[in-house]
Amino acid sequence: MKATQVTTFAVNGQTFSKTLEIPVTLEADETRHLESNVLNLYPDITFQTIEGFGGAITESVASLMETMSPQTRKEFLNEYFSPEGNRYKFIRMPIDSCDYSLEEHAAVADPMADPEFKTFSIDRDLRYGIRAMKEAMEISPEPLSILLSPWSPPACWKTPPARPKNDASVYGGDFFSSMMPPVDYEKPQRCNGGSLKPEHYGDWARYLVKYMKAYLDEGLPVTMLSVQNETVAATNWDSCVWTAQEQKTFLRDHLYPEMEKAGLAGKIQIFIWDHNKERLLEYAREIIDETTDHMVDGIAFHWYSGDHFDAVDIAQHLFPGKVLMSSECCCLHVPGQKSFFASLSGDSTTPETIEFQDAQAYAHDMIGDLNAGMHRWIDWNLCVDKNGGPRHVPGGFTGPIVVNEDGTFRKTITFDYIGHFSKYILPGAVRIASTRCDSITEMVAAKNPDNSLALVLLNRSALDKAYAIRLNGHVIRVIVPAQTISTVQILG
Repeated sequence: MKATQVTTFAVNGQTFSKTLEIPVTLEADETRHLESNVLNLYPDITFQTIEGFGGAITESVASLMETMSPQTRKEFLNEYFSPEGNRYKFIRMPIDSCDYSLEEHAAVADPMADPEFKTFSIDRDLRYGIRAMKEAMEISPEPLSILLSPWSPPACWKTPPARPKNDASVYGGDFFSSMMPPVDYEKPQRCNGGSLKPEHYGDWARYLVKYMKAYLDEGLPVTMLSVQNETVAATNWDSCVWTAQEQKTFLRDHLYPEMEKAGLAGKIQIFIWDHNKERLLEYAREIIDETTDHMVDGIAFHWYSGDHFDAVDIAQHLFPGKVLMSSECCCLHVPGQKSFFASLSGDSTTPETIEFQDAQAYAHDMIGDLNAGMHRWIDWNLCVDKNGGPRHVPGGFTGPIVVNEDGTFRKTITFDYIGHFSKYILPGAVRIASTRCDSITEMVAAKNPDNSLALVLLNRSALDKAYAIRLNGHVIRVIVPAQTISTVQILG
């Protein structure tokens, strides 16, 4: 048996990794009975399959990639998709415009004037995201898988926006509202919410099917569709609000039949919810019944309202066989800058500390979701600019890579922390049983298809911690330094 520990440190905003060979001994040779500071691994007790990790290629990401030289562009994609990089398998792509688009746009400019969608075109997608996705497909050692997510139907099919009922502070909504033009609550629009009118449910289903087929015709591996991004969020950007019953009706009576007619049912997985974890169960329980169960392949969720790992765990018990997918996360501030709310409170946190806290938040969430039964994990934008954009609405959020004005880029600490999962927990791995002795070091363990083990250890405390890993009569002694993340690889 051989064990290797890879640890990532952050010092003054810089990251570096250290790799150590760790001695493996027989527990029978221990001079005393092992009881304290023990981490147990049980590879024979397995849970869900971990299918892989990924990120979103929005129009904003693709436009930033266009500022890169050919060599830098290749290096950027290698960082994410190559065997030496973060080995991403999944790509999320918005249907029509989202907040991370350069402007509002749709594949059919005026569907009221063109109800047969004769003017339908994905030329804009071809110019931006599709080119990037095809390049990623050439780099990846494994087949990629694309998730398509709509932010809003065409405005002409929607009701005017109602005043938001979601907690605007989750998205910094009050701050952004102050920067945006006043909302016209009498006019249907892509942004600020509003709902799809029932008389256009069939039109929207045909539109989504046409969009999926257009991507497939381009040779793109579209395997997933979420019914709606952020189902209950009336945000200042492209958005549409659905009740669970409305989404169920749309899925059952329109979307699924249209996909069956096109031969896509059973080939492209359908995900519901695609919003924050705190209401995951309510929507899933209302949408999934004996009629819709076979139509729903999975439940997608975001992280913006807190841990709620229990919600994921309960979902895997209530809905066995459904894919549980974290489909979006990002930290809600401009790269390296305090959030608007932290600034108001006089927070003096340095940019380096902010980015380090982001990385820890990512690792904490990934460990919690994996231990709760998550199968797939997809980040938000692969990259942003220094202002957290570009976006067609004010404001911006951070990402794992920040692109400079000259087309070069820098990886944040978050990128390296993600790699501790995606580089070592390979597609097709299964989570294995583990126990820990304290709450200081968070951990998740997995067995890869080649039977190697990967144990991710996150120590957010100010103390170095020493542990004895017990595994099948062997002992692997490891030190997890304070404020670090480590991955222990075990072979044989």
